[in-house]
Amino acid sequence: MYDQCVAFNKIQQRVSDLTIYERRQSLSELLRKQPGLRVPEIARVLGISEGTVRNDLNALEQQGRLTRVHGGAVLNEQPQFPSSSFNIRYHNEAAAKMKMARQAALLVNDGDSVFLDASTTVYYLARQLAERQRLRVVTNGIDVARLLAENPTHLVILLGGTVGSDGSSVTGLLSEQALEELRMQKAFISSSGFSIQRGMTDVHLAGGHLKRKALSSAQQVLAMISSNKMGKEDLTSFAGIDQIHHLFTDDGLSDEWRACLTRAGLPFTICAEDGPVSS
Repeated sequence: MYDQCVAFNKIQQRVSDLTIYERRQSLSELLRKQPGLRVPEIARVLGISEGTVRNDLNALEQQGRLTRVHGGAVLNEQPQFPSSSFNIRYHNEAAAKMKMARQAALLVNDGDSVFLDASTTVYYLARQLAERQRLRVVTNGIDVARLLAENPTHLVILLGGTVGSDGSSVTGLLSEQALEELRMQKAFISSSGFSIQRGMTDVHLAGGHLKRKALSSAQQVLAMISSNKMGKEDLTSFAGIDQIHHLFTDDGLSDEWRACLTRAGLPFTICAEDGPVSS
């Protein structure tokens, strides 16, 4: 994934020949395009030592331009969304969403056809997929569509329908009819609640109904559910555990819930900063 970053104009020349300022600008640009990169990956792409990368990251952190995390860094420049509601949800549980996105992205290859829902959790995944090539993306998320359409190799299909009150998604009969005509290899879906008895649940009836349609149009269903959603049940159920091929969650998952998922026979991956804890 990160090898594709060498196509960036500023990184095409040897970074070692740049001034310190120019090198750090290139590093910042790289993190903006590929937010999940770790120190060894950054060093490989930029053609500099891991020690130099760490020194540059520390300097940029002191300037307030990024925040160091274990193994890498995250830019403090966050996406700005037209919807204040989406923006608030995007920043909630950000670390958990990033961990899940990194692991889930490993299942997506160039040329895949995928459904991505309109959740902020799946938006983190969309950021990880921005540099993939020739993806065929179906989504009801306006922000997801806008982000991935920036890559001209992608085919991005934004479903039509009724625009939600926060302006970040579409639902309704038109969206559902379109999904009936489409077939995707993988559907990445989040939910506001999850239980063994009711599976994935949603607070919005229209959103839950659309996700139900999307699941029936996909060969594989990949759930992305943060640990704080476990045991919470919302208004409508749209996917039983027998419909989920794999579940991604974060390392805040309790031992009790690990045992519950194992007993239920649901394949799952617990995502941590340095990779999967277990699956």
